[in-house]
Formats: sequence, structure tokens, C-alpha cells
Amino acid sequence: MFILIYLFMLIFILISVAFVTLLERSVLGYIQIRKGPNKVGFMGLLQPFSDGLKLFFKEQCYPNMSNFLIYYISPVFMLSLSFLLWVLFPYFCNVYNFNFGLLFFMTCTGLGVYGLILSGWSSNSKYALLGCLRAVSQTISYEVSMSLIMMCFFIFIFSYNFCDFYIYSIWFVFFSIPLFYCWLSSCLAEVNRSPFDFAEGESELVSGFNVEYSGAGFSFIFLSEYMNIIFMSLLTVVIFFGCNYVSIFFFLKLVFFVFWFIWVRGTLPRFRYDKLMYLTWKGFLPISLNYFLFFSLFLSLMLGV
Repeated sequence: MFILIYLFMLIFILISVAFVTLLERSVLGYIQIRKGPNKVGFMGLLQPFSDGLKLFFKEQCYPNMSNFLIYYISPVFMLSLSFLLWVLFPYFCNVYNFNFGLLFFMTCTGLGVYGLILSGWSSNSKYALLGCLRAVSQTISYEVSMSLIMMCFFIFIFSYNFCDFYIYSIWFVFFSIPLFYCWLSSCLAEVNRSPFDFAEGESELVSGFNVEYSGAGFSFIFLSEYMNIIFMSLLTVVIFFGCNYVSIFFFLKLVFFVFWFIWVRGTLPRFRYDKLMYLTWKGFLPISLNYFLFFSLFLSLMLGV
């Protein structure tokens, strides 16, 4: 039964990814004062499905000098990791009841780096290799501060289980605004979204680590990225805005944060790479570490430990 629930959820996630792409193209169209997709189906609602069919039926090309096996496996590996992350969705009756959900999340995000490395390196293209090297250093750097930010709130619920946020249902954002801003920026960097999209720097790297992919391989990377965006939006709502996941407002807040990812892309220019690394090591890491020490001392004094 749990496996059926999980498969049912994955189908809806894939459908939601399709409509997130439609939302992104429509919102970017409004921001850039032009029309988005509005021809295929009513108000362009069938556009994502036509794009998907086109991608999956398109010929799969590969460079002659590429490492063939790794080149083909990398997108599947990235998509599998994104599917695995959704096991952590906080059901009443969870698919797997993870008492160490935080550790599982950090493991999956850490392994995601290998997908980027392998896809960039196996293409045997200098642009793809530069893109994957940028993505790896960026992701590893931001995971440090992200894990500390998450630990700041997990010590309040005395558990590593995401479902336990439902018990307290506290809006942690009210007493940790600086941490909330650090978390949002770390989410952007973690999923390689603008203004931290150095892995896909179109202006200098053509398309970055996925430049040699087409057809199904490109669509797998694309699906993985958007599934991670939705999952990071889910985590933002669970941790900062009350984990009342039986309410419709929970999902409205989730949609708002997905929209926020798109809004940032249409508004902010790309960051400079040295400033990106400076921001995490000199900015986010000291803030999150100080908050973690402060919250730990505060709880110790309150509980008399």
C-alpha cells in the first residue's frame, strides 16, 4: 500500500512539474512584457505536454568522444535522486517513517553533486566540464550553511523527522528572519537557479553541464531540476511557515514559493562567481553558526540541562 501511495504521489509530482514549466514561461512572459505560451489548448494548458512529447520523441544524440555509458546513466541517476527525496513528504502515514529524515535529505543532496560531475565530465566538452566544476563547488559550499540552518530548527522539535514539525506547527520565520533570508538564498544556490545559475551560464558556457544533452537525457535533467525546486519550496513551508499539511493554505504557500523562484529569475541579474563564494563562507556560514549556538544555549538554559 505504501508503494502504491508513493507511485501515485510521483505521478502527481511529474504532472505538477509540467505545469510549473508553464507557470514559469507565462510569468517570465509577463515580466518581459510579451506573451507566454497561449496557443496549444485552452490558455496554453496543453503546451507542457506537447513539449514533453517533442523531447521524448526527439533523436538522442551523443558526442563521439564522450564516455558513452556514464553519459547515458547520469541523467537517470539525477532523476532517481530527485524521486528519492520525495519519500520525505510528510504524510500522516508516511511512505517510510524516517526518524532521521534530515540525514537522508543531506545524503541525497550530497549525492546530487555526483550527477552534475558525471554529466559534465562524461560529455568530454570544455563548456560542460567548466559548468559541472562550477556547480560542484557552489553546491558543496552552500550545503554547509544549509545543514546548519536546518539544524537550528530541528533542535526545537527534538527530532530529525520532518513529520514532527506538524506537532508544533509554529511559524519559525517570526523569530529568525535573517536565517530565513539565508535559507532562501541557499535554496537558489542548491538547485542552480538564477541569480546563482553558474552551472548553466548561457552567456559564457552556452548551456553549461547539460550542453551536449538532447531528447530524453535533457528532459530527465530538466525534470530533476524542477522536482528539486518544488521540494525545496515544500521544505521552506514545512520549516518556516507551519507544517499543517492537511490545510489547503499549506499548498497555497508552496505554490507561492515556487512562483518566488520564477520571480527571482525574471528580476535579478546573475551574481559574480567570487561574490557567490564570498557570500556563503563570509556571510551565511557565520550567521547560521551563531544562530545555532544561540538557540542551543537558549534551549539548554530553558530546559535546565
